[in-house]
Amino acid sequence: MARLLILGAGIGGHTAALHARHKLSKKHEIVVVSPNSKWNWIPSNIWVGSGWMQPEQVTFELAPVYKKAGIIFHQAKAVSLHPEGNADSPTPYITVEYTSPEKRGQEEILTYDYLINATGPKLNFNATKGLGPDQNSLSVCTYDHARETAARLKDMIDEMRGGAHKRFLVGTGHGTCTCQGAAFEYIFNLEFELRKAGVRDKATVTWISNEQELGDFGIGGMHIQRGGYITHSRIFAESLFTERGLRWITRAHVKEVREKEIIYETLDGDEKVEPFDFSMLLPPFSGVGLQAVDRDGQDITDKVFAKNGFMKVDADYTPKDYENWKPEDWPKTYQNPDYPNMFAVGIAFAPPHGISKPMKSKNGTPIFPTPPRTGMPTGVMARLVAYNIADMINGAEKPTREASLANMGAACIASAGADLFKGSGVTMTMFPIIPDFEKYPGIGRDLTYTTGEIGLAGHWLKHILHYAFLYKAKANPFWRVVPE
Repeated sequence: MARLLILGAGIGGHTAALHARHKLSKKHEIVVVSPNSKWNWIPSNIWVGSGWMQPEQVTFELAPVYKKAGIIFHQAKAVSLHPEGNADSPTPYITVEYTSPEKRGQEEILTYDYLINATGPKLNFNATKGLGPDQNSLSVCTYDHARETAARLKDMIDEMRGGAHKRFLVGTGHGTCTCQGAAFEYIFNLEFELRKAGVRDKATVTWISNEQELGDFGIGGMHIQRGGYITHSRIFAESLFTERGLRWITRAHVKEVREKEIIYETLDGDEKVEPFDFSMLLPPFSGVGLQAVDRDGQDITDKVFAKNGFMKVDADYTPKDYENWKPEDWPKTYQNPDYPNMFAVGIAFAPPHGISKPMKSKNGTPIFPTPPRTGMPTGVMARLVAYNIADMINGAEKPTREASLANMGAACIASAGADLFKGSGVTMTMFPIIPDFEKYPGIGRDLTYTTGEIGLAGHWLKHILHYAFLYKAKANPFWRVVPE
């Protein structure tokens, strides 16, 4: 009998658990550890934050699903990782602290034969003074955050109906934020709700981000072919913002969020102020803070994890200038190089370098997006790793399946207003995720499979996929038919 231990029950961990359970016989154990009792379809949190959906529509309880699937579930957070066991036994294990009401605060040791780190990110609001829903800005990173944001938006609209003018600020709250996607969707949904409420004329809506240009998205931007012309995503994004009367500030590092204003630094090194009445700013991500310990009790966290707290995998972490990195630097199997029974997927693995060009202000402050690793690619990674581990449990010497982001495509639908008849969505596809300028000179990606469109059909597709992915995540009949 073998035991696969999975840390995290988000898109990565939950997908890996279901696929591993499908691949492995019942004599093998699949164990999931997550501090949360609910699964959350995070891409739809922006609809909760705009008031179009409720938290109950984007979540469900994990325990009944795992019981049905034959997966052991511990509602707990991992505290320390012991990949060599200890002086008494070489069996690797983790220590956990329970978060469930009935066992809250209790600690336990869980052993494993194989481990998948799918913990996702720590929402590092503390990186910016005053950032976060407990301080001076709002968030849609969790369904509870999004619910609070929707309530604040409703209050703003009520005041605007009374004649008040309001200033809305949406974007990234730090110079090294990972993903602009949720903020990009939220600003368009917010603007749509203001129009729907008849108060758009009483609002100034501003975007702020660490992107060098609009349309970077942390992937260095992309080129699309339209009407016989090759157009950069910057032009596409700027047209969307201009059509909706949105202001934008790019190349910005938010240094402090005050009660009614932010202080930000530009790439030129200047310090500026932007006032607001309502701000939704995403935080930077870091690893969740797992400590790693060897069998003698010595701390080996720096050996297992990168400085940002994400787990090292089969990537080339040799420091290189931006011009010298290659797609081959990116991991293929997501296996830890020192402990071959450990893997990391999604946000939890440490990327070897940025995709967008690293930039620093004249003061030396980094201002550029760090690589996004969420959504569809996370699901694909998780499935591949689950299959490789199942093969190894069944006798394979090493992983044989690969899913490098340098050879993987991605599809994304960004909501630009939620309504069954007047809504819209931006549908984007991209191949490969990591640009390859040797294979595709000048543009880095295949124009045949890199596209961007906006329209009502995009909203309908995103709405349908919302229910499809919830159906899949509940392990309902034929769940594997729904793609990652």
